[in-house]
Amino acid sequence: MGQPRPPIRPQIPRLRPPTWRTLGIRLPRLALFAVIGPGLISGFADNDAGGITTYSVVGAQFGYDLMWVVLASMIALSITQEVGARLGLATGQGFGGLLRERFGVRGAAFAIFTMLLANLGDTVAEFAGIGASLALFGVPVPLSAGLAALLVIVFLWRANFGRVQYVFLAVGVGTSVAYAISAVFAHPDWGQALTRAVVPRGTLSSAYLLAVLGTVGTTITPWGQAFIQSYVADKNLRPKDLRWSRLDVGLAAFLTNVVAAFIVVACAATLWAHGQTSINSAADAAKALGPLAGRFAETLFAIGLFTASVLGLGTVPLTSTYAATEAFGWERGLDRGWRQAPVFYALLSFFVGFSALFVLIPGLPLIAVMYLSQVFDGLLLPIILVFVMLMARDRRLLGNLTSGPILQILGWTVTGLISLLSVALVISELAPR
Repeated sequence: MGQPRPPIRPQIPRLRPPTWRTLGIRLPRLALFAVIGPGLISGFADNDAGGITTYSVVGAQFGYDLMWVVLASMIALSITQEVGARLGLATGQGFGGLLRERFGVRGAAFAIFTMLLANLGDTVAEFAGIGASLALFGVPVPLSAGLAALLVIVFLWRANFGRVQYVFLAVGVGTSVAYAISAVFAHPDWGQALTRAVVPRGTLSSAYLLAVLGTVGTTITPWGQAFIQSYVADKNLRPKDLRWSRLDVGLAAFLTNVVAAFIVVACAATLWAHGQTSINSAADAAKALGPLAGRFAETLFAIGLFTASVLGLGTVPLTSTYAATEAFGWERGLDRGWRQAPVFYALLSFFVGFSALFVLIPGLPLIAVMYLSQVFDGLLLPIILVFVMLMARDRRLLGNLTSGPILQILGWTVTGLISLLSVALVISELAPR
């Protein structure tokens, strides 16, 4: 007789815990991660060296009085950035290329030249911010400017598009956290800050209008309009991505202006509250925070200035290069090498190199460069917005993504108000005193 057969055990199926997929629920996570980036990076880069300087000056000179401008700029930024994103989603073209198609070479050249004027001032401001922040740690300005220029060029040349966008996002998040913490350590009057965000206050003096236009100009920038459209196109996003692109833009507008508010209230709670209404640079604001809010807040403010300047230095010259090469039909893109796109990399090197040399001019008033570059942005912004809004209503270009009546009204309202503000500033400067 053989060995007894083992008892037969029933085969019990192995139950696996239910997943989102087995339950028939589709998660939007991958779609969101594929689309997110253009709005956030553009928004983070708005808070660059010029922006930080502007917010520091505003907080030191006017306290919490201009918090309403920060809130208004958030709303306006979400409107203008959505229009720019729609242009990129619908056409797959960058700002310069679409300008040439819609308005011809002359119209495109005029718009691009206007934007490049503002961008050069912004790029110089980024180098000024890097020099000012590293000077707090004993690094000479010529050394910091030279190293920054070299590192940015090498990084953009060697890194592919995917790496660049994630590095930019990481730097933007780090900068935002630094200023949030520095604001908390400053112990501001949050109630007064919130009140002034909804109740405007101040006299219509030349200095007040200058501060308002500077705040608007550092939030809604000419380069930002070109950047988000070219970025959307370069990322190969399509009309189906509109939903997540809107979320990207809305989140970016919110975070951008929350960080701006943190900087304003930090300086209002320390400098303005103690009568120190005159500062020469954002670095001076960082120094002033030391005895008033602690050494840790000063260090965070300086680090935030440095990282914001680096982010701006990577985005503003890149936007200038994209727009110029698109407008004239030259090969472009970070995924191409020097041989495939020589003009693209030559222009990028020029914008960075020229600005690095400019900031080394002896006796250059860095605070004036950084602050007035944002005012200059505000003065030139209406020109760029007119071109953007004209393209946004062209159904031949955008098809179903053409801006609807509400978005058109809001966009033109923003353009008109900024234009009126620019005219009022010019009149106030020319009026006899």
